[in-house]
Amino acid sequence: MFTIITGAQFGDEGKGKIVDMLASQYDIVARFQGGDNAGHTVVAEGKTYKLHLIPSGVLFDARLLIGPGTVMNPKILMDEIAMLAENGVEVTPSRLGIDAKTSIIMPYHVALDTLRESKRAVKIGTTSRGIGFAYIDKVGRDEIQMADIADENRFRKRLLEIAPQKENAIKELGGDMKIARSEVDEYIEIGKKLKPYITDVSKEINLALKHGKNILAEGAQGTHLDIIHGTQKFVTSSSTVAGSACASLGVGPKKVDKVIGVIKAYITRVGEGPLPTEQKNEVGEHLREKGREFGTTTGRPRRCGWFDLPLAGKSINLNGYTGLALTKLDVLSGLNPLKLCIGYEIDGKQLDYPPELSDDIARCKPIYIDLPGWKEDISGAESFQNLPENARLYIELLEELMGVEIEYVSVGPGRKQTFMK
Repeated sequence: MFTIITGAQFGDEGKGKIVDMLASQYDIVARFQGGDNAGHTVVAEGKTYKLHLIPSGVLFDARLLIGPGTVMNPKILMDEIAMLAENGVEVTPSRLGIDAKTSIIMPYHVALDTLRESKRAVKIGTTSRGIGFAYIDKVGRDEIQMADIADENRFRKRLLEIAPQKENAIKELGGDMKIARSEVDEYIEIGKKLKPYITDVSKEINLALKHGKNILAEGAQGTHLDIIHGTQKFVTSSSTVAGSACASLGVGPKKVDKVIGVIKAYITRVGEGPLPTEQKNEVGEHLREKGREFGTTTGRPRRCGWFDLPLAGKSINLNGYTGLALTKLDVLSGLNPLKLCIGYEIDGKQLDYPPELSDDIARCKPIYIDLPGWKEDISGAESFQNLPENARLYIELLEELMGVEIEYVSVGPGRKQTFMK
């Protein structure tokens, strides 16, 4: 069985928790796109693990894979491996495989990212971790790959070709040209350590499927941050939708069995870009504080708003979800009434689907319906039946309006705070 999990909003939906919950059912968990701009938080046995590159299934016995559609900062990966080891989780080459073609984030990528963002009149809200510039090099065929840093001679030869153009680019943006050739020895040492981890991810997954094993493909960020279909230009640098898992991992689409979307009971986004239902008021503060809405990677406070049905509908179309996991339902406790955005108004017209252009989405005024809230603390609920009536009605209405079954409901960050609907 091949299952894909993606975020249905702007990222931070709780994908790490859902992957952790499902991982025991899968033989392989594979990360298919993005870089360490992703932040997947897993809470287990009283410990919190903040992961940026290693797949969220690391706390189980699944084989973990980082696919060639990702961009990887090897220093961040080594930090994660060390952090997990300190907590009794050994990530050996038998546990983790990294595709030979995985793009490596170099110090000059980070420098260019930071410099370019500082020059923008309209900020994108990048994490300044070099993700976008690593993808630019992948498309431009000027990338450093995992196989390169594992071979010192190959790495140095490749860098001799690339460094002069990076020096010029950094100079043009007013940065220090020396960055283009910095940390070479450190990368070589890391490359030696990571060499045993190198694998052919596509081959592994296809062989596993052939032998009847279960594969879980884990995405980063969220649907509306997709480089093609998201709210341009306020998007990430990779394709975040389910189809990207097939392209990035090298698996034919006919092999996909399930596509699960993770979606919050409200909506958030980090950084700039349109968010029609954003609440810059006490409701927004309630969602932010109770939901601990601060970026796993950046620590930035997230912008918060009511559930946006038009955006959810577009996510369903883009991903082809067979089921949904609804997270952070507990955060809505104490809000009454609850508001649900069922459409937009723009230029005197009513829409039930987002306009294609970001500028137009930003001008949309949400059309709300009011729903009764609940006061009870539901963080201890262990089943759908344990929820207050109004919480059950909220879930059922979302399910009806979206036309996709909500298979899982989460009422807190812990492993035991998620149940099947």
